[in-house]
Amino acid sequence: MTAPRVRFAPSPTGYLHVGGARTALFNWFLARKTGGTFVLRIEDTDRERSTDAHTRVILEGLTWLGVTWDEGPFFQGAFGDRHRADAERLLAAGAAYRCFCTREELDAQRAAAERAGGGFRYDGRCRHLAQADIQSRLGANVPFTIRLVVPDTELAWDDAVHGRISFQGRDLDDFVILRSDGTAIYNLAVVSDDIAMRITHVIRGDDHVSNTPKQIAIYRALGAAEPVFAHVPMILGTDGKKLSKRHGATAVGDYQDLGILPAAMRNFLALLGWSPGGDREIMPEAELIAAFSLEGIQSKPAVFDTVKLEWMNGQYLSAADAADLVPAVERQLAVLGVSPEGRDLRPLIDAVKLRSRTLLQLAEQVAVRLAGPRGEPDERAAALRRKLGPDFARNLVIVADALRAVPAEQWTADILLERVRTAAEAAGLKLGDAMQPVRVALTGSTVSEPVNELLATVGPEASLRRIEAAAGT
Repeated sequence: MTAPRVRFAPSPTGYLHVGGARTALFNWFLARKTGGTFVLRIEDTDRERSTDAHTRVILEGLTWLGVTWDEGPFFQGAFGDRHRADAERLLAAGAAYRCFCTREELDAQRAAAERAGGGFRYDGRCRHLAQADIQSRLGANVPFTIRLVVPDTELAWDDAVHGRISFQGRDLDDFVILRSDGTAIYNLAVVSDDIAMRITHVIRGDDHVSNTPKQIAIYRALGAAEPVFAHVPMILGTDGKKLSKRHGATAVGDYQDLGILPAAMRNFLALLGWSPGGDREIMPEAELIAAFSLEGIQSKPAVFDTVKLEWMNGQYLSAADAADLVPAVERQLAVLGVSPEGRDLRPLIDAVKLRSRTLLQLAEQVAVRLAGPRGEPDERAAALRRKLGPDFARNLVIVADALRAVPAEQWTADILLERVRTAAEAAGLKLGDAMQPVRVALTGSTVSEPVNELLATVGPEASLRRIEAAAGT
């Protein structure tokens, strides 16, 4: 069998939506698993809304996600001559005809259909024009579109996701394939491009199901073999409604900015509507590719759960080598306005990565362990201060007095633990009652690595400065 040729064909009229990114991944997985070819085609025929900026965002999003293309990017707008040639070929074969109906005439037909309580269907009146009438109108330069003659037959296919789907040609009108300005309508352009690029599998969102019978009619009229169609169900928000901006971030670039790792995003998107079998969730790229199949794509909509994405990202952060995370953390620190000032970030990253779910959270925790000021206390830290009342500051003073006596060369985790324990016992305090206020003073949080290790990381000068500030001394 010929290796599959698949394509991802986004329209550069907006950002790379997570649904589009998942479609790209499914195409890419199939190509990589089978030794096939992944073609990237930018469908830029919507001249008013397509922009170079949107194209750049799409390419950057795919690159960040790790989706590489073998051919392209091709731009659909460059293939106008071929689209027109295919329309002319259909016209010459009698599979299409010129339609001279004006917009006003079509609007009148549509209004009449609405008054009759039915849906509008073009009545095909121009299909039966006499040749002399056609030539007369052409001689008078009357504008025309080209419509496909839709056969009165079944237009069906065996969808790789949904099974057999069938439409009847008699339920479709003769639709326009070429505008009066000579540009192709979407359905013709897509079929023309897919034939020319030898696409064997069309994996796309199931919002395209209604386009498919029209495209099958064009394939058949052009005498071309139809590809395998696989229509992937939509992605919903946790409220069961179609994923949109009201659910939060929906662009791939947004999740990059929020500190999601590409590998985690790939893993998460892959499992939205596709199952590898079993209970596997954390799957490296090679495993995803090896396990992927069209048969594993589920026919019901998937739910985009941001909490699940952040949990998965946390798993990838925990497993990552600190050195590999340094460049990304440095970028996040720059956004936060914090300079590493030459510090080796690896031990700081190792100290906090197990408690981080995003790179942004990780960078925020690294930031408070550098010499700069810490942020405002979180809710739990503020609650602890209220609970302890005056004892919060008193306990910090006890610890600070003990820490000032530790020489800088002895500022190690083991020595610091022993000095704080001794001071707490002398004051009749539990060790936790001494340590937890210190944790809050240093980080603004009640969660961190062991406090003695935290003190060693932050260093004597910054540690004492923060403790004294929190104690109000």
